[in-house]
Amino acid sequence: MSRKKIAIIGGGQIGGVLTQLIAQKQLGDVVLFDIVQDMPQGKTLDIAEAARVDLFDVNIKGTNDYQDISGADIIIITAGLPRKPGMSRDDLLTTNAQIMKTVAENIKKFAPNSIAIIISNPLDAMVTLFTKVTGFPTNRVVGQAGILDSSRFATFIAWELGVSVKDINALVLGGHGDTMVPIVRYANVNGIPVMELLEKKYNDKTKAKEVMTALVERTKQAGGEVVKLLKTGSAFYSPSSSAIAMTEAIIYDEKRVLPVCAYLNGEYGVKGYFVGVPAVLGANGVEKIIEFALNEEEQSLLNNSVNAVKSLVVDMERLGF
Repeated sequence: MSRKKIAIIGGGQIGGVLTQLIAQKQLGDVVLFDIVQDMPQGKTLDIAEAARVDLFDVNIKGTNDYQDISGADIIIITAGLPRKPGMSRDDLLTTNAQIMKTVAENIKKFAPNSIAIIISNPLDAMVTLFTKVTGFPTNRVVGQAGILDSSRFATFIAWELGVSVKDINALVLGGHGDTMVPIVRYANVNGIPVMELLEKKYNDKTKAKEVMTALVERTKQAGGEVVKLLKTGSAFYSPSSSAIAMTEAIIYDEKRVLPVCAYLNGEYGVKGYFVGVPAVLGANGVEKIIEFALNEEEQSLLNNSVNAVKSLVVDMERLGF
């Protein structure tokens, strides 16, 4: 069986880590594209020279020519400006929409049968724009955010409880921004509700609620926390790992249930927008949206998040995209 071809658009921090992870996991041959002359060639050469050490046999190529992505099975799009301290993901809209439009036009031309995984911010708007420009069926366009946000939520819970993060199940819905919705009611440690464990730890329901509120707030602001500490860019290790989980689910047809930015056609009361929800990811991309019952508060929070996504899309259209 021939290896899959995976193209990465954007050779920055995320693009470099993605290339390295794909090579180490031998998921397929990699083409790393960037508009900066020689930079992707330098990064891929550096990674390729570790092949003997890391024991991988895949072809890795850096390029400044979109034609080199021809025939790609999966395309991961990271292109765009990263956040700087004080910026929201939404502040990036104008600049990154122009970049995404160009990227989408070239993917439509050179890799029309690919499945696209988008990481660029503001995510929900970029996924929408990409789909509009390419005309790709919605199952072949998916945004990476929920996996990362859910992993952050799980990490903070694990630290608070002093247990392995491997045993935490946590889910975040909605847009990839300050209105995201960590679902507290379903957060558990191997099936045991996190709230129950917090109440036992503090022997106080009010204190447990306060602690969980802080965990939820930290999850919402987690990307900004990294930006503030780095000062010169945004998170790149964790978003890369999250996109790799999606790539593996598609390549190996794993049918994994993962929180991703997917197109909704009536699910959760939303029609015609890309929003973060659990979905089955397999060889055909987004194969099914998983719906589950939300209580009144959760539905209200999700509606608020969806409204933020709609507002972003309106702003983007007003700018002419």
